[in-house]
Amino acid sequence: MKPYERLLLENKAWAAEMLTEDPEFFARLEHIQTPEYLWIGCSDSRVPADRITGTQPGEIFVHRNIANMVVHTDLNLLSVLQYAVEVLKVKHIIVCGHYGCGGVKAAMGNLDLGIINKWLRNIKDVYRIHRDILEPLPMDDNQRLNRLIELNVQEQVMNLAKTSIVQKAWKSEQRPDLHGWVYGLNNGLIKPIFDMPAGTHIDPLYEFDNI
Repeated sequence: MKPYERLLLENKAWAAEMLTEDPEFFARLEHIQTPEYLWIGCSDSRVPADRITGTQPGEIFVHRNIANMVVHTDLNLLSVLQYAVEVLKVKHIIVCGHYGCGGVKAAMGNLDLGIINKWLRNIKDVYRIHRDILEPLPMDDNQRLNRLIELNVQEQVMNLAKTSIVQKAWKSEQRPDLHGWVYGLNNGLIKPIFDMPAGTHIDPLYEFDNI
């Protein structure tokens, strides 16, 4: 059996198990999607949003990219965000990073990695903004790396709050709340590190006054 064929067999087994437990499961999913959460996570295969949160299909809307970034020029992310906020009416948006993130670690170095340089530069900006916090920390035991991972999550939550999509929903419907979490690969636990309730004021430079 080829490796990818195992995935197809596992899919058949999973579908059969779900039907045995709940014959109407797929019929419900086919016609409605009402998640309360938008998850913006890292593409790392060790951090599956549904598995680590115990959520079922239909409960969490997911977008993943390298190092769980919210980049203001990323039309993919912005399209997901707009759909989640304006159509699905999510109540919470979670940016979840993970300790030991390879993308964040690469951004701390100076190697030319090709096209990903442009993506990692956004993380380098986070380092520059918080240099006074990061520089005193040691490099050899990952303290600096993991603190940057936390600060990166915080900045990505802030980037969500800077969007007109979120600000419009805050003004008209007092939702969604924004959350920044970091997942521990070594223990499977999520650490909440930053929250922005709906309507939180940010630097006036980023607040729109005509929405």
